[in-house]
Amino acid sequence: MTARALTAEALGTALLVAAVVGSGIMAQSLTTDTALALLANTIATGAALFMLITTFGAVSGAQFNPAVTLVFALRGEIAPNLALAYVIAQCLGGVLGTLAAHAMFDLALLQTSTHIRSGAPQYLSEIIATFGLILAILGAINAKANVATTVACYITAAYWFTASTSFANPAVALARAFSDTFAGIRPADLGGFWAAEVVGAVLAAALGGWLFKKT
Repeated sequence: MTARALTAEALGTALLVAAVVGSGIMAQSLTTDTALALLANTIATGAALFMLITTFGAVSGAQFNPAVTLVFALRGEIAPNLALAYVIAQCLGGVLGTLAAHAMFDLALLQTSTHIRSGAPQYLSEIIATFGLILAILGAINAKANVATTVACYITAAYWFTASTSFANPAVALARAFSDTFAGIRPADLGGFWAAEVVGAVLAAALGGWLFKKT
């Protein structure tokens, strides 16, 4: 089961990143309208999330995100050693997803992003984006609602209401640092994004633990 779960986490994260980066490349090649390119990127990401969570949810929990894995580890729902293995699989899968996207569009496989994403508004956006994502997941589980639909809808919205376009995922942020395309992030900006995402996740875990507590 562990091997299948790790494979699902790596493959799911790879396909998610391929959707994010690939749709960004496609959009940028078809239009010079940034808003239209972001809309195309958003639709592809939301649709991919719904499919991937539905497909792999029963195998690994379809976390695809170290921030989500951290929260479930803090809640005691995944063992620390397995959580670490999940994070490694997610990060490796994400980078492979970037390479796959580049290969599909005949671009240089290994790149370094020059897309600047720094400053307090960006980091606050990532705190809020990740906070909302974790609450959406915990709330959907509490309500016995469809997690795939909830997450896909939230991320689709958060692409547009956050200044950072809602990465909300340390593994995806890492993978996007290797793509000097529409979806990229400069490696120097990763530390701020990772810190913000962890803060958002921990805050949501604390609030969600109280808000959705079974009484």
